Amino acid sequence: MISDLLKTLFAPAPEPITDQDARLALTALLVRVARSDNAYEVSEITRIDRIVATRYGLDTAEAKDLRREAEELEAHAPDTVRFTRAIKDAVPYDDRLGVIEALWQVALADGERDHHEDSLMRMVANLLGINDRDSALARQRVDTSE
Repeated sequence: MISDLLKTLFAPAPEPITDQDARLALTALLVRVARSDNAYEVSEITRIDRIVATRYGLDTAEAKDLRREAEELEAHAPDTVRFTRAIKDAVPYDDRLGVIEALWQVALADGERDHHEDSLMRMVANLLGINDRDSALARQRVDTSE
């Protein structure tokens, strides 16, 4: 399944992806943000599991399974641009704002702002078609330290 999704995402002219593949791509993007500071913390893993369980109506075991599959996908997929393109093509704008909020939740889960995470978040927001202002507002909505 992962190899099929990788082929789809990295094809010269990728086809639209299924809802299941969009879930996997989004979860892999959450993992990518969490790993971007080279410290994949338990707090970030727990946050990812909670986000995907809530977003997709999964139980705890299903959420963990999806995250584990996404970790494998993220490890084999070097191109963040195609993840975001697949999500942008599969998810309406208002829902992409929710994606940005979820990504900020993961980036801030360890209680620290890291410049690697901030840089990746700026790039991802832009690639998802979310402007800096909307991304900053999304961050403020989920950042309880401010």
